[in-house]
Amino acid sequence: MDNVVQLTIEGKKKLEDERKNLIEVERPKVIEEIAFARSQGDLSENADYDAARDKQAHIEARIKEIEVMLENAKIIESADIDKSTVQMGAIVTIENLDENKEAAYKIVGSFETDPFNGKISNECPLAKAIIGHGINEIVSVGVAKPYEVRIKAISYEA
Repeated sequence: MDNVVQLTIEGKKKLEDERKNLIEVERPKVIEEIAFARSQGDLSENADYDAARDKQAHIEARIKEIEVMLENAKIIESADIDKSTVQMGAIVTIENLDENKEAAYKIVGSFETDPFNGKISNECPLAKAIIGHGINEIVSVGVAKPYEVRIKAISYEA
């Protein structure tokens, strides 16, 4: 199994910030909730205690998940890539030739995906189709109903 997690520098920072918040803010808060719930008496019928313990388990699992991702992270540095083609970290403007519509997407690792903000995973069909291709190339996207896109622009943030 391939444990490598591809991340942009921005994605790595986001994970580090989330881990820091969980450890320094959320963990102490849930410990206080557990202590307060314990002070209420009988734990066998204490819904607040059960909820706080569940929340603690979720926080600890997420911290561990982030730590594993960061340990296995391969940071995609823009200096290491061919900027004339679409690679991870690229901001790509494409034209859907079937619909005659343009859209811009940033290609990110699967853990950074945020399609509502234009960030698509390097694992999605569109990204897989355009990675390695250059400006003005027409590429077929292999999905249930295949469609073609033309790569209009490629840029990389500094």
